[in-house]
Amino acid sequence: MGASDRLKYANDVRSARASVSAAAKRGPLQTLSDRELALRDHPVTVYPHALQRRVRAWVRFGAEAVRVDATIMRSTPLAAGIEFHGIDETFRCWVWGNAVTVSEDA
Repeated sequence: MGASDRLKYANDVRSARASVSAAAKRGPLQTLSDRELALRDHPVTVYPHALQRRVRAWVRFGAEAVRVDATIMRSTPLAAGIEFHGIDETFRCWVWGNAVTVSEDA
């Protein structure tokens, strides 16, 4: 990766994180409820760092849907626990599995 590619990547990351932070100001991050997760009925897989994958996921801040670059940290057969970043904070939530796609560069 050349210097101009690194600069473009850094600008893209900054822009994406700024979008997340802006959305977070407009409403609270939504996450699946305990009832939706049904953790008593479904096994949870927790991924060690080496197996965590970069993903793209749809999340909601209030009523606003935002597609974010995230890391999948855990999963059930139906849901994914993800982590993603704004400018100065880290967000974690559960989303439905079909809201997540594995990044092509993962």
